[in-house]
Amino acid sequence: MESPQNPSGHPPARPQIPLVDMHTPSVARMYDWLLGGVENYASDREACARLLEIAPSTQLLARNNRAFLRRVVRILVEEYGIRQFLDHGSGLPTQDNVHEVAQRADPGCKVAYIDNDPMVLAHAQTTLHEDGRTLVLSKDLRLTRQIRQDTNRFLDWDRPIAALFVSVLHCLRDTDDENDPAAVVRNTAAQLPPGSFMVICQLVSDDPVVRGDVTRLMDVTTHGTWGRVRETHEVRRYFDGLEILGPGLVDVVDWRPDTSPPPAGSRPRDWVEWGGVGRL
Repeated sequence: MESPQNPSGHPPARPQIPLVDMHTPSVARMYDWLLGGVENYASDREACARLLEIAPSTQLLARNNRAFLRRVVRILVEEYGIRQFLDHGSGLPTQDNVHEVAQRADPGCKVAYIDNDPMVLAHAQTTLHEDGRTLVLSKDLRLTRQIRQDTNRFLDWDRPIAALFVSVLHCLRDTDDENDPAAVVRNTAAQLPPGSFMVICQLVSDDPVVRGDVTRLMDVTTHGTWGRVRETHEVRRYFDGLEILGPGLVDVVDWRPDTSPPPAGSRPRDWVEWGGVGRL
């Protein structure tokens, strides 16, 4: 985690992290539990239990999504020469974080993590090495211009960057301003250098009951810090203006899998993690 110098020559004070609310479930901590982690509380586990009643495949989807993240980062480094990553809504540090996957492929890779969850920030400050190649930024991912400014000295904005929006856009509400998920994606892409990539996926469902029930549960559970389960055609518009890499926009288990993906008959029918990779 990099500590940029201020004009006085002294490192800036580490930002104060808000207190962690153990009683209100956190999407990051729920995801941690779904992945088999231990950085979660009873409120998170109870929320996951209710979520699994509506969408039983949720835990499988979380693991599929994590596997997709590992694959896409490795492939972008090895096959497309990407050495810089901007990870929006990075979540709690776990095994095979973005910087670990990228730096195994090339030790010179840089990763900027963007998150505003207090527990994520607290763990990031204690677990990430201060090696100048990893930065943790306490920022709402909708503040695209501020993120650009705050990473200006860390990333080389004249060279390609991969911007990751992996399983996070369903946490954002639909709005009529620049906070809308599509606007966030569009504004991020507008700032990236030519040759950059956008990695985008989110939870989608063809079942209106699942969409409605999950959205209502998560909205109430997280006290309004949730967006909406969407449909595939809504996610597709996030890729407007981008060259979509093969195999296209798909269930993430089908995006350049390392092993044979599950047959159609054994796939989840409630919801899936859906998206892909676009190039500027």
